[in-house]
Amino acid sequence: MTQETAVLSAKPEMALESSAVRKVFVKTYGCQMNVYDSDRMTDALAKDGYVATDVMEDADLVLLNTCHIREKAAEKVYSALGRLRELKKKKAGEGREMMIGVAGCVAQAEGDEILRRAPAVDLVIGPQTYHRLPEALKRVKRGERVLETDYAIEDKFEHLPAPDKAKTRARGVTAFLTVQEGCDKFCTFCVVPYTRGSEVSRPVAQIVSEAQKLVDGGVREITLLGQNVNAWHGSVPNGEKWGLGELLHRLSEIDGLARLRYTTSHPRDMDDSLIAAHRDLPQLMPYLHLPIQSGSNRILKAMNRRHTTAEYIALIARIKAARPDLALSGDFIVGFPGETDEDFADTLRLVETVGYAQAFSFKYSTRPGTPGADLEDQVPEDVKANRLEILQALLLKQQHAFAEQCVGKTIDLLLEKPGRMPGQLIGRSPWLQSVNVDAKSSQIGDIISVRITGTGPNSLFAEVVS
Repeated sequence: MTQETAVLSAKPEMALESSAVRKVFVKTYGCQMNVYDSDRMTDALAKDGYVATDVMEDADLVLLNTCHIREKAAEKVYSALGRLRELKKKKAGEGREMMIGVAGCVAQAEGDEILRRAPAVDLVIGPQTYHRLPEALKRVKRGERVLETDYAIEDKFEHLPAPDKAKTRARGVTAFLTVQEGCDKFCTFCVVPYTRGSEVSRPVAQIVSEAQKLVDGGVREITLLGQNVNAWHGSVPNGEKWGLGELLHRLSEIDGLARLRYTTSHPRDMDDSLIAAHRDLPQLMPYLHLPIQSGSNRILKAMNRRHTTAEYIALIARIKAARPDLALSGDFIVGFPGETDEDFADTLRLVETVGYAQAFSFKYSTRPGTPGADLEDQVPEDVKANRLEILQALLLKQQHAFAEQCVGKTIDLLLEKPGRMPGQLIGRSPWLQSVNVDAKSSQIGDIISVRITGTGPNSLFAEVVS
């Protein structure tokens, strides 16, 4: 879950409160789990009369839900806080109050530093404590500057209200559902174990209940989320522990839930049950994000990935034997300390061998507090940039080749939202590609049969099969 994008998660809602309506604006950086967390924070605040807005200037409360996975993530937050400070000052001059909060992984990693560097910030709250947000805001109202970044003993998911049907419908026909948080792998480049904590799995009943509520609100596709989602091992009432394969089987029984996905996985946690689920469950889409990070065994060892390229390739072969139409996605880091030209060539060879429908690739950036930050033999920035350009060209070539292979195929398409052109809808293929097709807005949420007719830079075009 390393894709670095900024997502505006807040949407206008209606609220009936006896007191004056308060508005919250949430800006979400980073991974899909942060999108999920932002929605849940908005749900928690709704009970206190907050209505989500997509206009920052109208907000009584602005929350930045932050990501710490990239090197400059924290500085982006401080830059945004500088702009918010001026907005807060302007609104104060007009007699209007605005509170500023920082949530997420930067909050967890730099809580005290945020309060020191950004005096306009009223609240800093970590990803394990955002269920305490309403109470924390009451403390802010009493004049406190609040820091909540301890790892909560209580289960935050038990304390979060479920979204009502209206909110679920407004968010669309696809949804994220966090089932696992934290990571115990301690890859030397990664900050996640220090910002999200150790691996924790939600119990089966809690997950099924939330999934059922999403489906009741019109959701057709659910993506299960976790920093290491295939390490999920949840308890059932009789005390047994299930793995992700068993959970997917249980969720597939929910009437109306047409599609299932999951991300992000670690190669060491792809067990036989999960591979069998790809073979046996028509609801489980033939798409798998399975990062390897490097094609060099020497670099994989330095990264503490605890698998080899041969093991990864053999695993891919087993999964594709179970689901031949499976499309692969991955993550790659170039320029890890000590990476030589030959190590990088190994990565290119691995990409050529495996073949990816899409992938995310990054230059290595040091994260304070991780073992990788103290390694010697850091790769020069210009070398990293050149390697990234070469790798991305190869990955883009494979992505386009995969898209071209889809032309002429008839596929099932889940219609999700209006397109840019009148009379056009956008849907997702089983392989997570964006597909444009002429259809009626009343069909959003339907799964229709279409024939792929062409490709664009980042999407496909299709016609309805009558």
